[in-house]
Amino acid sequence: MFQPDKDEIYATVGASQGRRLFGYGVLFALGALVIYTTLAYPPALQWMVFMLVFGVSMLWLAERLRRATTMQITLTEDELRDSSGAILARLDDVVSVQRGAFALKPSNGFTLVMKKKNPRAWVPGLWWRMGRRVGVGGVTAAGQSRFMAEQVAVLLARRDGS
Repeated sequence: MFQPDKDEIYATVGASQGRRLFGYGVLFALGALVIYTTLAYPPALQWMVFMLVFGVSMLWLAERLRRATTMQITLTEDELRDSSGAILARLDDVVSVQRGAFALKPSNGFTLVMKKKNPRAWVPGLWWRMGRRVGVGGVTAAGQSRFMAEQVAVLLARRDGS
């Protein structure tokens, strides 16, 4: 098994620079294009309001993605957390790791199935938590995510005595 570093961190996952820029660019371009189209060719009032709200929402989401993808996710002996200090999941509460091709998981990532429901949370491009599932991935590097999922599985197997 892989040994943790001096800070007791087993694995780290960060955003892939190319995916980060692509995701931000697409969201920003969509928001800007919708706003431009609405102002250049004004539709009926209700559609104008809808399109302006949608365009501004896309710009807001692009900015959230840009800020969120500067963070990293770290795996320790006890928990999975991001660099802001938010705890994604405690390993004592994890039942299994789903990382197969047909698993409900983020792109280039994996999903943790928990014993109990947790509050909803979402960090665009990095992770989400809904009900009994925690998804890690999105604009993350595939190799780092795969390695972290394997380390979580190893830690769970060691905890369960398998």
